[in-house]
Amino acid sequence: MKKRNIIIAAALACATLFSSVSCSLDEDLSALSTPDNFFRKPAECQSVVNGCYIPIKNFYNYTYLIATECVSDIAYCPSGTLDARLDISPVTPRHGATVWQQCYTGIQRCNFAIPGIENSRAWIDDEGNIDAEAPQRLQMLLEAKVLRAFYYYTLTCFFGDVPFYFDDVEDLETQDRIGQLPRMSAAATRDACIDDLKDLAAKVPQTRTYDNDGNRLGAAAAWMLIAKMAVWNKEWTVALDALKKLEDIYGPLSAYDYVENVQFRNKNTPESIFEVQHTYTQGGITYTSNVASICYPTRKSGTAIFDGVEIPELGDQVTTWAAMRPNVYFCQGLQTKLGKDIRKNYNMAWSYDGKEFSGVNTRPWCGPKFWCPGQIGTSDGNNYKVFRYADAILLMAECYNELGQDDKAVEYLNMTRTRAGIGEYTYRTSARLQDEIRNERARELFGEFQRKFDLVRWGIWYQATLDYTDYAALKTNILPCHEYYPIPDVQVGLNHNLDNKEYEKYGL
Repeated sequence: MKKRNIIIAAALACATLFSSVSCSLDEDLSALSTPDNFFRKPAECQSVVNGCYIPIKNFYNYTYLIATECVSDIAYCPSGTLDARLDISPVTPRHGATVWQQCYTGIQRCNFAIPGIENSRAWIDDEGNIDAEAPQRLQMLLEAKVLRAFYYYTLTCFFGDVPFYFDDVEDLETQDRIGQLPRMSAAATRDACIDDLKDLAAKVPQTRTYDNDGNRLGAAAAWMLIAKMAVWNKEWTVALDALKKLEDIYGPLSAYDYVENVQFRNKNTPESIFEVQHTYTQGGITYTSNVASICYPTRKSGTAIFDGVEIPELGDQVTTWAAMRPNVYFCQGLQTKLGKDIRKNYNMAWSYDGKEFSGVNTRPWCGPKFWCPGQIGTSDGNNYKVFRYADAILLMAECYNELGQDDKAVEYLNMTRTRAGIGEYTYRTSARLQDEIRNERARELFGEFQRKFDLVRWGIWYQATLDYTDYAALKTNILPCHEYYPIPDVQVGLNHNLDNKEYEKYGL
């Protein structure tokens, strides 16, 4: 009976947590095998882990950029994509439906991979027992656990409290139980992921992602995720301990050139901790996305002229959509056109090759940090930066500030400031230092899929966005409940233990 249930559950491997979706022929179907007849060799284990990465590519796209950066205090996008104006509800969850589906698909794959690797006889010692400390085994386990933690991190940032489980679906009873899980506190979910990662992260080589074979996720990504989840939970010492591990691995930030490391076109750079991988070969195998298409000046059809200026590196075949724009608060306050900050020339584009664009009276276009030279149509072959070392440095500044060690907070804040050419910060009060750390995160990490998440965890998203957005439609629609996306109504219909109480307060 159990074997029959395993087969039935495996047939659900392409499903989301609570509803089934069809599988395309291009998807990884390794989960259709059971642990009894798979995980026999390291290569088989690795192929399952490879499948755990796939869902990330399915939601890290231009709509995700809109949802995380363009409904914030520093940018907006007057797009027909309705996430840009927060025209969302449980009935019309917009990109929330995609994020929910893909993250739980990723979790399901990781939950299948982890016990399979743990019980695999691919690593047998001289006495015929599984070698639990085999380096390759530990690396694959950590890789799968990092990916699982990343999916839960994304879900809790995006939805708040969500259902949580680490179980592999071995039988119908497990499937039914998981299908009726209620929301679990986001803080408890993060703590469970932290506990799951920290011991294993210390056992694998303490290397940069850049130094790993194939840029695979390892210790660096694990420590970064621990820190990210800990700061959400205001566990400052836990976060700081993990960040110190990263500092041991990466060394001084000054060793990493800003221009080389920040541009999306430069793939798998030394400062990177986690990137979404894309490839593009004209006429060949392609995996691309479309973020760059909302980051260009408007192109004149049939030419390489963008908002009145020729940009030969971009070519004449790129498709441009309604553009994400830095708002006035950002480009005239936090990072001005005439300032000394070198990052302004990559975050924003007022001109190209000395020629000013036509449509930049008060707001520039997004800059070359996001551009994809030679792009054809919407096929953006750049990698997307998820976590960089500079982010970790600024988290250290934040932790020290929260722990009352402002001298150390200033020390770490100055690392990104001096690299950017804006000089050292002059300390006045702890509250002003907190504001400056938050502003510096805006300048350093502009467009890197996390400004809304920062504002929400600081408890200021609604008011800051309402005060500073330049998009009238967003200002009209924004409500406090929008700090998190709603759980899609179709999921609530299938699982009556789920709810959208915050949206119900506003009649949505």
